Amino acid sequence: MVAVGRSFFGRPALAQLLKARAPRAVVPSSVIPVKAYATRAAPATFGTSRFASTFPDKANQMERVCAILSSKGYIPQALIENEVSWFYGNLGISDLYFKVESSETIAEHVLSLYSAKISADVKHENVLDINLEKATDTNAVLIHTNIPGIGSVSGKNYERLIDEKFLDSHATSEAPWRLESYRSDSVQAQGSPYTSHLRSYFLNRCNFPNPGAENTGDIRLLSDPTFSEAMTEVTEKIYTSVLKQVFEQTGPVIEIHDVHNSQEKRLVIGFRTGSAEKFLSAISDLYKHYGLRASRKFVEPFSNGATIFSVYLGPSLNKDARPFDYCIGQVAKEISLLFCLPHTPFQDTVKSGQLCVQEASYAYTNWIFAQHFLNRLGKEYTTLQSVLDTRNNDHNEVLSKIKKRLRSEVFTREFILDVMKMYPELVRLSYAAFAAVHQVDRSSTLSATKALGEAEISEIIRKTTSNAQEAMIFESFLTFNKHVLKTNFFKSNKVALSYRINPAFLPDVEYPQPLFGMFLVVGNEFRGFHLRFRDIARGGIRVVKSRNREAYSINLRNLFDENYGLANTQQRKNKDIPEGGSKGTILLNPDQQGNPKRAFDKYVDSILDLVIPQAANGTMVDRLGQPEILFFGPDEGTADYMDWASQHARKRGATFWKAFTTGKSQSMGGIPHDIYGMTTRSVHQYVLGILRKLEIDESSITKMQMGGPDGDLGSNEILISKDNTIGIVDGSGVVYDPAGLNRGEIERLARERKMINHFDVDKLSAKGFRVLLDDTNVTLPDGTVVDNGLKFRNEFHLNPLSSADLFVPCGGRPEAVDIANVHQLFNADGTPRFKYVVEGANLFITQEARLKLESAGVILFKDASANKGGVTSSSLEVLAALSFKDAEFKEHMTVKNGVVPAFYADYVKGVQEFVESCATMEFECLWREQQRTGLPRSILSDQLSLGIVKLNEELRQTTLWENEGLRRVVLAEAFPKILLDKIGLDALLERVPESYVQAIFGSFLASRFVYKYGTEPSQFAFFEFLSPYFAKVEGKK
Repeated sequence: MVAVGRSFFGRPALAQLLKARAPRAVVPSSVIPVKAYATRAAPATFGTSRFASTFPDKANQMERVCAILSSKGYIPQALIENEVSWFYGNLGISDLYFKVESSETIAEHVLSLYSAKISADVKHENVLDINLEKATDTNAVLIHTNIPGIGSVSGKNYERLIDEKFLDSHATSEAPWRLESYRSDSVQAQGSPYTSHLRSYFLNRCNFPNPGAENTGDIRLLSDPTFSEAMTEVTEKIYTSVLKQVFEQTGPVIEIHDVHNSQEKRLVIGFRTGSAEKFLSAISDLYKHYGLRASRKFVEPFSNGATIFSVYLGPSLNKDARPFDYCIGQVAKEISLLFCLPHTPFQDTVKSGQLCVQEASYAYTNWIFAQHFLNRLGKEYTTLQSVLDTRNNDHNEVLSKIKKRLRSEVFTREFILDVMKMYPELVRLSYAAFAAVHQVDRSSTLSATKALGEAEISEIIRKTTSNAQEAMIFESFLTFNKHVLKTNFFKSNKVALSYRINPAFLPDVEYPQPLFGMFLVVGNEFRGFHLRFRDIARGGIRVVKSRNREAYSINLRNLFDENYGLANTQQRKNKDIPEGGSKGTILLNPDQQGNPKRAFDKYVDSILDLVIPQAANGTMVDRLGQPEILFFGPDEGTADYMDWASQHARKRGATFWKAFTTGKSQSMGGIPHDIYGMTTRSVHQYVLGILRKLEIDESSITKMQMGGPDGDLGSNEILISKDNTIGIVDGSGVVYDPAGLNRGEIERLARERKMINHFDVDKLSAKGFRVLLDDTNVTLPDGTVVDNGLKFRNEFHLNPLSSADLFVPCGGRPEAVDIANVHQLFNADGTPRFKYVVEGANLFITQEARLKLESAGVILFKDASANKGGVTSSSLEVLAALSFKDAEFKEHMTVKNGVVPAFYADYVKGVQEFVESCATMEFECLWREQQRTGLPRSILSDQLSLGIVKLNEELRQTTLWENEGLRRVVLAEAFPKILLDKIGLDALLERVPESYVQAIFGSFLASRFVYKYGTEPSQFAFFEFLSPYFAKVEGKK
């Protein structure tokens, strides 16, 4: 036995070893039983460009390790010194490891390596399979056998594990992790039979001296002390420059630097912490795709919210490999794609060499495109639809069921993916055609596939695939290629992939109202669409979350149709304002439910890539050929993001930044819908209108409400109403009391914006109850047992208990009531459970279900009529932004430190009155038209909207706009009086874009005419309508 503390190293040899500091010789030199090999240390080669640190206590630590191994007795005593010497001197392990690990842990690792050598010798192998892992709350060490340019011998993806467990844990409140990784050199010990290399990873939580510090010129104030103490001048200069650039752009900063006295190149990537996931493993897959080798890798987070990756890359060992400089250049170009999509289902095709990163990213986009647009209904559905009577509810029910079944069969996500992977050559062929059109710099393409024409590719697809279904999948690639008008795919600085698509490929039978424009956005966290029906259009952007995988599949299947339906509803709602209808949807991936803001930011930034001219910067082919302006508004899950989007558009150089988003905070001139109850003011006018016509006191009626006191519409509906609310369903569950929910309690929740899980159950009557999402086996007062709280919540609007005079959906998923379940809204005797329905939530009830309810005598007003207050308010918010100069806007329309400018207060009051006036005018028209025609109000609402939109379009083709006198008289009524008094008509006409003013002119005349004369006016009605305006023109002469 060896006594603790006794030195087994001669001092000269030990001094030589320590002088070498982290030598990179790799191959084991120690001895296994009956065989011995001499040791040779290699000169230290790392640290000269980044670190220059040592561990002063290394000699003493080595002695302690020897003593521990001696006490265990597993390694022959004569070999202990040699094993420890080899571990310290030949593996290229950083001094950081020896500094942070205990002598006991190091001894365990030495013993593990010794065991690996015995195992290899027994199996007659020349490759050691070494896998050492240890992690605590503050540090971790991973060491494994590595083949340069390939990866782990065992096949375990260590870097994916590091990404998931450490580097991607930035969402927590704890400090981020920094990483140092080294690969041992290929220098072998004399006589060693092993050809192994080791890859070591050392991770430590950062200990920032100034957590949360802002950007500063001194990088040392932002970095972990371990880094700042060891940092060289070269690294400091590079990192300081990269950090500055990270916050001047949205995508990653990518640089290539030479390494002094080395063939290697240093790849440096800077980005905002949290904006990329699984990035370390994705970068490794990328450089290995080209056979490059990484000797060192570093991940350095900074306290200002930036992260820098640094990878030292060497040339391939394969003599037939492409030139090193070419491969390095391609790696740098493709990193922007990896930043957008670090890991996709096509990652294995990149590893295997079947596809390059560009082709795999293109394939992923087309996989998504095919999921949404391959499951179409076909000619058979069209034929069936022509045979059946769409006015018959039973026929509509059959069509609805067939439509859902057809869309869920044949082309599943899994089937599409499997087929695409079966034919990588067809992916390459389609990508080559795509790149030939959209890639400005053809030198950056890696595909050697020749670009062919559409007909040639189609013929190859037909000959290559095995059946019609497989062929249809690849034909969708051609549809995609043909209709992409613009993309940021080849832009070097991007955060997600965006495509401006010509929607002409959509079948009329499913989408009868043609879209004007369509965007598809694909990011690591999400997929999303933006659809609009007019060039100048407005609508909200909503984030779609999924509680579980099953919910995600449903949301994915319905995403585009829901987006189309919402935009179409918006088009009908926007009848009173100059903008047409649009809508955006962002579907979060199953593992990204906690990252809605990150997804929204990338969605917005990627669309701005395509609408800001200077963003192209010579990297985009524009097949659209005309400028576009988009206007975004708040919707589910995005109300708090509007300020950022507006400021970001300004930072990106968008001239329309003030009007880019609505629903902004008051400090930015916004008119928040929730604070001023803009949406509710429209919805509630329909409730009051019904009660007024029927001469009913509001306090005497009972009401069921979907959408709780935490939301905009739900909270304001509670606060503005005087009814007896018996039930509320929201995101947390159901609260119900047939005697009426305590008015004071629900108003308290509404003011505090809290869900019903905060409802004081002591204020329920004996028959009242509250069931939350996670509740199970709950017994209700009537004896009913609720097995599952989530299911009970989701279906409560169909429960017989959910019966009242009035039903006001203020939230909930689209198509919650459809033709298949609408029968559950009827009692056993066939009478409807609700007398009146005012649809505050968009698309809550399908049109077929609405007609079924109305045919039973229910007085129902649909979403396109009732829920238009928010968009009306937003339009007037935009008008103010366009009307004032920047200084004036800041003075009159921004609330600072709680001080509300007098103009702002008066303007908001005017907006509220305008919202209520528009709602009342439409309500009176619909009530009158229903009594005159006997048609369902759901149909009349569409006729009214389409009549206004159509007349507006027709007015654009007339010469009325060119009549300056008429134009000024009409606009004097159309512009808000308060704006006219403050700015004047002449200044408004000068400041507001003419196309926007013309849209105001047309929408005002069209809506006022239809509201007054209905959906079937006489041929002389418009002349009669304009007569007073012409009289005013004559009077001004």
